[in-house]
Amino acid sequence: MTEITLEKPRSQWRDVWAQFRRHRGAMAALVMLVLLALFVLVGPLIWRIDPNFIETNTVKMMKSRNLGPSLAHPLGTDQLGRDMLARMMFGGRISLAVGSVAMMVAIFIGTTIGVLAGFFKRLDSWLMRLTDLFLALPLLPLLLVMMMLFSEATAAVLGPRLGTFLLIVLAIGVTSWMQAARVVRGEVLVLKEREFVLAARSVGTPGRRIILRHILPNVLSPVLVAATLGIAAAIITESVLSFLGLGFPPDFPTWGRLLYDGIDSIRTYPERVVWPGLAISITVLSVNYIGDGLRDALDPRIRGR
Repeated sequence: MTEITLEKPRSQWRDVWAQFRRHRGAMAALVMLVLLALFVLVGPLIWRIDPNFIETNTVKMMKSRNLGPSLAHPLGTDQLGRDMLARMMFGGRISLAVGSVAMMVAIFIGTTIGVLAGFFKRLDSWLMRLTDLFLALPLLPLLLVMMMLFSEATAAVLGPRLGTFLLIVLAIGVTSWMQAARVVRGEVLVLKEREFVLAARSVGTPGRRIILRHILPNVLSPVLVAATLGIAAAIITESVLSFLGLGFPPDFPTWGRLLYDGIDSIRTYPERVVWPGLAISITVLSVNYIGDGLRDALDPRIRGR
């Protein structure tokens, strides 16, 4: 008698990973992003120079200013003699942290508004008009006004570093949720007419439970894609604010702040602008490619091809 062996069902996330690995650009971007993360997180444990260290001796400080690449300073020094490699590592931590946290704020607000607008018909019109209102606002001038109005107040309460960080994160998050809300709303409008949702309603399942058990897990794919693209947008926005001088204080460098500090000497020392600009470009490009790979991998119509 022939023995029948049942094949173990494949995991959905294993199929997603298999499809993601086929996207060469996404895999290369993932490797590059991991290397950047190791550079900013593990690098300071190896390169232990204080990014804000300035020689107190006037003669030594003058000699250590504007140095080119060397074994002691692989990326040279700035106009105050501070090590550029240490500042790049420290600035990368802040830039990536701002991008990640601001993205989470934007995705939380966008997902909440999108789900409520798509699931509850009486809220749809009001929430979508609110979304349209935010989309019509000039975001960069709005961010500049928010930073000018509230930076001193938050710095006085929470300190210049933590206050500026929270203000920038909230400002970017509160003005970046609209695209995620529209994408999630569209998905919810389709999902709430599916058979499993109608069956849950027919047995009297509360709306809150339907949202948590059936709606949210099925909108995870567009939310993940929006999250990856949101990180890139948040990093660029923070860099713009710092480049305009309305970001973090000078002793709390980010890649955008390093661009702002190096713009005065761009003709004589262009490397001060090249390194942070290159880091921002590589990070944004990597995150965008990862988002493209996730979008293809999470689409069941493409997966398996």
